[in-house]
Amino acid sequence: MKFFLDTGNIEEIRRVNRLGLVDGVTTNPTLIAKEKRPFKEVIQEICREVSGPVSAEVVGLTTEEMLKEAREIATWAPNIVVKIPMTEAGLEAVNILSKEGIKTNVTLIFSAAQGLMACKAGATYISPFVGRIDDIGEEGMQLVRDLKAIKDNYGFKTEIIVASVRSIAHVQQAAVIGADIATIPGSLFPSLWKHPLTDVGIARFLEDWKKVPQ
Repeated sequence: MKFFLDTGNIEEIRRVNRLGLVDGVTTNPTLIAKEKRPFKEVIQEICREVSGPVSAEVVGLTTEEMLKEAREIATWAPNIVVKIPMTEAGLEAVNILSKEGIKTNVTLIFSAAQGLMACKAGATYISPFVGRIDDIGEEGMQLVRDLKAIKDNYGFKTEIIVASVRSIAHVQQAAVIGADIATIPGSLFPSLWKHPLTDVGIARFLEDWKKVPQ
């Protein structure tokens, strides 16, 4: 499973990238707004830092607006993926962009039917939002299982990005299910390599080492 970092913060990206764990980056308007810098500047800096795909989202709501933004964003760097919302207009835009060779990430997927539509429209990636589904009392990871089954049934090349990840359990379950990618907030990522028993074990080894004749 590939790890994408869900952030617009270049220092978070650099920290995890030094470990060789960043396969790509996803952003959205909320994350970009936190950086208080121009959108294009942030995206291009991220694209220089990582070699994998970097998702940058359109904000237009009509097909024409999305196409205009997407075509411009796609010129910013060779590893750009244009993020498109899951709407009728978005599906039309994805269909057109896919034929132009522009990679897309259909975001805000909340049902298997939506995911299926995005795959058929030619999406490069689809992003089911598991955390937000959990928030309404349903099981977000079941959607990932359903989408994985649909992908396997019909041989879609679209990759599944497990998004709105809130916990280590989400990441682990995504890997067990066989999702292609999990996109993980920068604040959560360090939790993946930490464990209290690891810390206890290191402390114990160091105490015992002091007893070894030097």
